[in-house]
Amino acid sequence: MALSFSDIVEEARLSARALLDYGDHFFNPTIRLGVTGLSRAGKTVFITALIHGLTRGGRFPIFEPFATGRIARARLEPQPDDAVPRFDYENHVRTLIEERRWPNSTVDISELRLVIDYQRQNGADRTLTLDIVDYPGEWLLDLPLLNKSYEQWAHEGLALSRERPRARLAAHWHEHLATLNAESREDEQAALAAARLFTDYLRACRDERFAMSLLPPGRFLMPGNLAGSPALTFAPLEVPVDGSAPDGSLWAMMVRRYEAYKDVVVRPFFRDHFSRLDRQIVLVDALAAFNSGPEALHDLEAALAGILDCFRIGRSTLLSSLFRPRIDRILFAATKADHLHHSSHDRLEAVLRRTVAKAASRAEDTGAEIDVVALAAVRATREAQVQRGRDKLPSILGTPAPGETANGEAFDGKTEVATFPGDLPADPEELFKGDGAFRGLSSATTDKTDFRFLRFRPPQLEREGADEPALPHIRLDRALQFLIGDRLQ
Repeated sequence: MALSFSDIVEEARLSARALLDYGDHFFNPTIRLGVTGLSRAGKTVFITALIHGLTRGGRFPIFEPFATGRIARARLEPQPDDAVPRFDYENHVRTLIEERRWPNSTVDISELRLVIDYQRQNGADRTLTLDIVDYPGEWLLDLPLLNKSYEQWAHEGLALSRERPRARLAAHWHEHLATLNAESREDEQAALAAARLFTDYLRACRDERFAMSLLPPGRFLMPGNLAGSPALTFAPLEVPVDGSAPDGSLWAMMVRRYEAYKDVVVRPFFRDHFSRLDRQIVLVDALAAFNSGPEALHDLEAALAGILDCFRIGRSTLLSSLFRPRIDRILFAATKADHLHHSSHDRLEAVLRRTVAKAASRAEDTGAEIDVVALAAVRATREAQVQRGRDKLPSILGTPAPGETANGEAFDGKTEVATFPGDLPADPEELFKGDGAFRGLSSATTDKTDFRFLRFRPPQLEREGADEPALPHIRLDRALQFLIGDRLQ
């Protein structure tokens, strides 16, 4: 497909920015690490735990340069991008450790710079700068819109909304859609109503009961300062994919606002942030999809395929660093592994590997490295054997958050309870087909089964002298080794 003049200008701007970044990184070796994931996947907790562990002395036996003592220290420094909000690390640590609450979810982009002083394996002292860029995964799913017309997007969105279980959630929006004539005169009130009902549908899909993942445009669910603007006041209409909107029509109005959304929201994000990343971790709340059934898992599979297709991946070379930066390592991480017994962690990784397999296979020839891991950046539970009759069953113990319920029991946020995690099937295909689907948790006092995971509070930590206690984790060190270990040799 031939590039338009605007596409050529955009590519020139990207190449110019890449040259500036290369000049800076030549004298100051830097990794720009993107951290993303869909709603409630644990991005904020991951970044907080990573920084806390490196700066306060966490337990990272798999992270070789840290475990062998080659990292002398890690420290925070002012971030390079003055127009980007700073990741609020200090408040997030206080929330986790002192208040034992999970920090608020990511709703905007933020950034933090961590400088690591280390000794190379040959004995030379070096410094590596790690710029961590935190952004919502919903924004990532907007990037394919850059290559789609309004008509293509509307056709795909409507087709998706008519599938199970989305069709029931889209009923009110579909009723309003049936009253609209795309070729009638543009109508602000009709557009407002359509956008509101369309957003309600997206919000209902994201509810934990359904856990749908493929929900662009991302800003509809986290509008920020664009709330109420025309750039967020559009919705799909019943129009032909290859059609052309009549001047002054409702259809033309939607096209104009869709294009404004790409210009105001999507292109600046791609140009200023996404195109500059070197490494990427994508956090996935696979357990939420397990709870909601095979439809949610298939939706997650499509979303992760769309995410991977967005990345400019491949082995980093001098030429690519100068003009077209590439992401050469991507880690997909299934979070909240502490909600399962360790005997199911390999199976959780297998499910995630199956979920990204189709997308990852297309990246095999690019030279990029892709891996999966099951982790808990902050481990909220511990494991134990609990007696039930004559049997000792593997269980997890933790303090459910206030208001959590299971098997008719409400928790006060103070009492530790034992639960028996359900066993994930040995064959991931069983979850995708709905055969032998995951059966959730059961309590230590009843044979009844609850089909939802409990939300546990962060753990109670014992302070070691004047130092802040280390945050317990599961495989955070393995994630660090994959993402930056090679750059600390």
